Amino acid sequence: MTTTNPQPTPFQIWLLASRPKTLPAAAAPVIVGTAVAISENVFSLGPAVAALLGALLIQIGTNFANDVFDFKKGADTTTRLGPLRVTQAGLLSPEQVTAGMWLTFGLATLIGLYLVIVGGWPIVVIGLLSIASGIAYTGGPFPLGYNGLGDLFVFIFFGLVAVCGTYYVQAGTVSPASIWAAVPVGLLATAILVVNNLRDIDTDRAAGKKTLAVRFGRRATQIEYFLLLGLSYAIPVIMGLAGIASAWLLLTWLSIPLIRPLYHLITHEKGRPLNMALARTARLELIYSLLFSLGFVLGRVF
Repeated sequence: MTTTNPQPTPFQIWLLASRPKTLPAAAAPVIVGTAVAISENVFSLGPAVAALLGALLIQIGTNFANDVFDFKKGADTTTRLGPLRVTQAGLLSPEQVTAGMWLTFGLATLIGLYLVIVGGWPIVVIGLLSIASGIAYTGGPFPLGYNGLGDLFVFIFFGLVAVCGTYYVQAGTVSPASIWAAVPVGLLATAILVVNNLRDIDTDRAAGKKTLAVRFGRRATQIEYFLLLGLSYAIPVIMGLAGIASAWLLLTWLSIPLIRPLYHLITHEKGRPLNMALARTARLELIYSLLFSLGFVLGRVF
């Protein structure tokens, strides 16, 4: 007697395409930016919620774009080491995923209209750049991810833009604390991408995808990863010494034990086993960001 795996439902397929495990990287900077706003007594619920929804939609739209453009460029094949991609697996056609991408970005734009009313023309610029960069990461004539600019893209948009933008729509300005707070969030988001590129270094090289990992090699990529983590834990200390925020930010150091298993994975594993490092780095960013946010709030209370 033989058994067959049940065919996934359309909802399950689209959920898979949205890559829910990547969404904490979109939520983390909004949480941190809102915590800074709370600590500086400029919190506003409506813009905070809209910023979160917009960030999640832009992340999902970017995931759809990566799925279809990587497939069209030949980067996603049957030798893929990462999680399943729906276009490559034949679960959705390129046309369906492209339509999903535009629909998701369209919804993000509708939410952005509210934020424009709140925050004015700077939000127009941020929104357009975020959507354009989400598409340009793997699409267009000069895809950022294929030309070694992915790390910079992630740091800017998942760190500086997301944290400072969240703070801005609530406060109407950007404070020194919000800028500093954006740095470790961006660094940890970049670390997630570095793991992804380390895992795919051989298949990316074969596909002509010139990530920094492909350009500089495995050892340099491992060093980059740990530098990103180390700098992330140094920032709260610098902020405290500079009087930008309170010592409560050192709560982030409670997450340091999570790095130990990551050290073994990054330095000893190759290929598919690094998917575990990818998931654990995403978890590290989320936990760090929650502790970071708690530090800002407690600094306000005490």
